[in-house]
Amino acid sequence: MFIGMKRFFVISLIFLICPFVNGQNNRKVEIRLLPGEKWWGGLIADGYQMPLGDAFYEVDQLGHGKYNQSQPLLLSNMGRYLWCDEPMKYSFDAGSLKVESGLADIESGQAGNTLKEAYLFCSANYFPPSGKMPDPLMFTKPQYNTWIELLYNQNQTDILKYAHAVIDNGFPAGVLMIDDTWQTNYGIWEFNPARFSNPKAMMDELHQLGFKVMVWVCPFVSADSENFRKLRDQGLLLRNSNNPKLPAIIEWWNGFSGLLDLTNPGAVKWFKSELSRLQSDFGVDGFKLDAGDPEFYTQNVLSMNPASPNKHTELYAQIGLDYPLNEYRSCWKMGGQPLGQRLSDKNFNWTDAQRLIPDMLLQGIMGYPFGCPDMIGGGEYRSFMGTAKIDQEMLVRSAQTHAMMPMMQFSVAPWRILDARHLAITKQAALLHEKMGPAILELAQLSAKTGEPIVRLMEYDFPHQGFENVKDQFMLGTRYLVAPLVEEGKTQRAVMLPKGKWKDQTGKVRKGNQSVLINSLLDQLVWFEKIN
Repeated sequence: MFIGMKRFFVISLIFLICPFVNGQNNRKVEIRLLPGEKWWGGLIADGYQMPLGDAFYEVDQLGHGKYNQSQPLLLSNMGRYLWCDEPMKYSFDAGSLKVESGLADIESGQAGNTLKEAYLFCSANYFPPSGKMPDPLMFTKPQYNTWIELLYNQNQTDILKYAHAVIDNGFPAGVLMIDDTWQTNYGIWEFNPARFSNPKAMMDELHQLGFKVMVWVCPFVSADSENFRKLRDQGLLLRNSNNPKLPAIIEWWNGFSGLLDLTNPGAVKWFKSELSRLQSDFGVDGFKLDAGDPEFYTQNVLSMNPASPNKHTELYAQIGLDYPLNEYRSCWKMGGQPLGQRLSDKNFNWTDAQRLIPDMLLQGIMGYPFGCPDMIGGGEYRSFMGTAKIDQEMLVRSAQTHAMMPMMQFSVAPWRILDARHLAITKQAALLHEKMGPAILELAQLSAKTGEPIVRLMEYDFPHQGFENVKDQFMLGTRYLVAPLVEEGKTQRAVMLPKGKWKDQTGKVRKGNQSVLINSLLDQLVWFEKIN
């Protein structure tokens, strides 16, 4: 049995606020950490390092998001918070938190004495919920992304083969995402005729199978294309700061390209018109909007209106608000908005599988509740290349981790790489997500109104009871406690049960306020329902 920590009632708050340059105040803040105080915030890709406060940690958000969502927010389990409208640089060291921003004042204060109270205050005041959510199908059924199977050879024949295999193997139809290279070129959003003989017929067939279909897009424009020349001449591309007469050529993971200047309303209008045309002409349902990372806007670029690299990322994220079926991997300051947010690409290994839960938990208290824990097994395609033997256990445990998350996304085809036993267990996880779909959808609808996370840190719902360092189990709403096993070869795990009564999947009711050792054989996902 574990003993809960005594509840802290913090009456006063000591902030050492130092003047910044040019006589501006509140741009440099130092806080002495309180005994037992823990912090969360900033970069979603660092969720696995949370909570902060015990070890050295430093990050500069300006032009830097680690290719995932970020937010200029820090929250304490004792009700303290810091917010800035612009990127912050902050560090934890020797019992001190130092924060500074060269672009805007830092707002800091206290809201109650818990993590939940601090989060709800910041949500209401800095990124209030919009009342809207992404397309409900993203929550109620699994998603299937063609990336790992087809890579840079997206084509009509193999996409239909993949979709039929989903149905033939007994998996529920849901959202199907057609990834990069369906298009003629970057910035030329036409189905490549060499790979798609009849894209409208393909879309019709996918719809008949029960799928809604998303296609991959990005803000880049291939530099040797006709569209590049047209957009350049219309002033809709970012310019080179060293020679403003020339468009900027940006290096990214697919080479060197021009980049839309989304501070220019004309560029936004052009891009949206291309997306809407895909919907009207082909029946595309939505879009995976990739590659808007702040890192790409640091390469000597000039825009029509001044904007930080992070602001460019924010402007790209705003595009998705017009399309309920959307997905982003990189985002900035879009808390409370109806955007699907996938974790950054994870490797196909146990280390990255163990990062799924803490990264998702950080998403929730940074205002990004509509999250997806990457692709099952990982979205980093090189992890699957040259592998002599697939770790089937790892793929199963990854699928189980997804099963009771807001969203669940397959990419590598389980029926291709798994034997019959492991495939059956993986399908079981997909069917569990479908079964839990109505409850997850209800939580998503509630989150759209209240801003509260769908998946929650134990510390969020059970403050000051010894859960501040727990990041391998989570609450799904207030009713379900989920404890996936993500350690290789293990068949048991400890679960920390809060006060109250908790029913496991055998129907056995356990008394809370204790740590219990639970069997988790390969075909078992450990989760409990709270008994009122």
